[in-house]
Amino acid sequence: MLCWLLCTCLILASPARAQEPPAIPYRVEITPRDDQALVSAIEAVSQLIRLAETAPTDGYGLLARARADLPRLAEALRAEGFWGGAARIEIAGEDVNQRGAAPPEADPANPLPVSLILTPGPRYLIGQILLRAEPAAQDALLEQAAAELRLAEGDPARPADILAAEEALLRELRRAGHPLASVVAREAVVDHDSKTMDITWRIAPGPLADFARPSVAGTTRTNPALLERLAARRLEGQPYSPERLERARRAMMGLGVFGFVRPEEGKALDPAGRLPVHFQVQERPRHVVGGRFGYETNYGLTAGGYWEDRNIFGGAERLRLEGEIARIGETGIENATFRAFATLRTPEFLGRDLQSTSQIGAVRERLRAYDRDAAVASFVLEHRLSDTMAIAGGPNYEEGRIGRDGDMQAFRLFGLTGIFRYDNTTSPLDPRQGQRFTFSATPFYSAMDANSFTRILAIGTSYFDILGNGDSVLALRAALGSAPGAGRDEITLDKRFYAGGGGSVRGYTYQSIGPRDAANRPLGGASLVEASAEWRQRLTRSWGMAAFLDAGSVGEEAKPDFTRLRAGTGLGIRYLTAIGPLRFDVGVPLDRQKDDPSFAIYIGFGQAF
Repeated sequence: MLCWLLCTCLILASPARAQEPPAIPYRVEITPRDDQALVSAIEAVSQLIRLAETAPTDGYGLLARARADLPRLAEALRAEGFWGGAARIEIAGEDVNQRGAAPPEADPANPLPVSLILTPGPRYLIGQILLRAEPAAQDALLEQAAAELRLAEGDPARPADILAAEEALLRELRRAGHPLASVVAREAVVDHDSKTMDITWRIAPGPLADFARPSVAGTTRTNPALLERLAARRLEGQPYSPERLERARRAMMGLGVFGFVRPEEGKALDPAGRLPVHFQVQERPRHVVGGRFGYETNYGLTAGGYWEDRNIFGGAERLRLEGEIARIGETGIENATFRAFATLRTPEFLGRDLQSTSQIGAVRERLRAYDRDAAVASFVLEHRLSDTMAIAGGPNYEEGRIGRDGDMQAFRLFGLTGIFRYDNTTSPLDPRQGQRFTFSATPFYSAMDANSFTRILAIGTSYFDILGNGDSVLALRAALGSAPGAGRDEITLDKRFYAGGGGSVRGYTYQSIGPRDAANRPLGGASLVEASAEWRQRLTRSWGMAAFLDAGSVGEEAKPDFTRLRAGTGLGIRYLTAIGPLRFDVGVPLDRQKDDPSFAIYIGFGQAF
C-alpha cells in the first residue's frame, strides 16, 4: 500500500511533457518576376524556398528563417548588378523586419503566404576600367592581355562577371609566359548617383620563365625515370605555357597506366629562373579483363574478350591477349571465324618519343568470299607529331592457306605499312564534333608467285554539333581505296576490297557489294568507294535515335568506280551510357541483288563510325 502511494505521488509530481509547437505550412512568392536571372538568383539563395518542403518549422522558426534571408536577398540583388536595390519579406502581409513582429500562427488547412518583395531599381553598369602594372614598365604587356578581359564600359556590374574577367586576364598573362602573374589589388567603387562601378586592377605579371626539369611522385610499379623523361622532353627548357603543361599531362595519361595525373606548378622560380613542376600520379589496377560483342542478322553473333597487363615490365608496357569468334549461328559453330592475338605496346621505345606495337596472332576465317587460315605478325613504330596527328609504320608478315570450296593455296606475304592519322574529335566511342582522317599504304610482296601490289586506303569522318549542345549531331564518313600494281585476280583474296555490312553499307550482307562469281559469291575488287551520312538525335538523357544513308561500290580495276554505287538506309536506337552508346540499327538495301536480304539488324557498342 505504501509502495502504491509512493508511486502515485511520483507520477503526480512529474512535470507534464511540453507540447511541441505545430509546424507551419507556407508558400513563397517572389514579386516582381520580370527579370528571370534575378528570380533564379533569389531562388538559389533563399532558405525560405529551399527548406519549405524538407524542413518544416514553427512560427518562431519561420520568422527567424525569413529574417535570415534578408541579407541573402540583398546579396543576390548585388550579384545581378542591382547595387541600389532593396528587398523585404512579408508573412501574411506583415513585414518581418518590423520591431515587435509576432510569430505567425499555424493553420494546416491554409499555408501561410510568404512574399519576397524586390525593389531592384536600375541595374548598375561598368564605368571606367583601369589596369596598372607593378612594376609600371610592364604596362604594355597589360595592354596586350587586356584584349581577353571580356569586360567593357557599359556592361552590367555583376561581381561574377568582374571575377571572370580577372581570371581571363591572368590566364592570358600565363599564356604569354608569365606563370606567376597575380592580382596585387582590386578596387571597385560604386557611384550611386551615376549608377556605375569603376574598377581598378593592379597586376603583377611577374617574369617570363621556362620550365625546369619536372619531377614525378606516386608511382608504385612504373619506373619514375620513364615519366620524368617523357615529361622533360615536352617541358624542360621550354617557355612556360599552360597548353604545353596540359599536353605533357595528356601524354602521361595516354600511357594507359594511370587513373589520374595532376600537375602542380611551383609558387616561385628556382635559382636559375625556371618554374618547377611536379606531377602527382595514381596508378590504375595492373590487370584488366574486358569483352565486346556485336550482332548482324545476316552475319551472326560476334563475341570477343581480352586480358591485359597494363604495366608488365614496369615501363608502362601493355600486354594484351585477346580472342574473338564471329559468324556464330550463320553456318554453325564449326564454320565460325576465329581470331587470337597477343599485342605488346611499349612507350618510349629505345628511350625516344616512339611507341612500338608488336603483334602476333592466328586467324581462321570462313566467309562467303574466301576461307583463310593464317599466322600473322607485325611490328609498328608510332610517333606523335602533335595532340591530333601521328605517323606510324613498320613491317608485317603473313603465312598460311587461302582459297574457296576446299581448294586452299599456300601464300606468304611480306608488307611494309605506312600510316598517317589525324583526330581532333571529342570522344572515341561517341564523337560529337571534330574530324578524323586515316591514310594507310602497304606495299605487299607475294613470295609464292613473286607478285607485288600496294593496298591504299583513306578514311575520313566529320562530326557537326548542329545546336552546340551535343543533342543533334550530323556525322559524315567517306572511304576511298585502291590496290595498284596488279590485276584484281592477282591480289590475295583477303587483301581485295569488299563492301557491305555493319561497318560499311548497312542493309547488305557482309562483303556482298561488288563483283560476284557464277555462284553469286563476292569476288572482291581492286578499288573501293564508300560514303555515309547519319543524323544522331538525343531524345532523353539515356535514349537517342539515328537515321542513316550509306552507299558503296567495289571496282574490278584499281581506279575507283563511282558508277555502281549501292545504297542502304535505315533507322537506329541508341541507349546512351557513361562510356558510350549501345547501338541497335535496322538497315534496308535500296538496290537489292540476288540473295540480298530485305533488311538487316545490327547490334553493337559505340557509334557505327
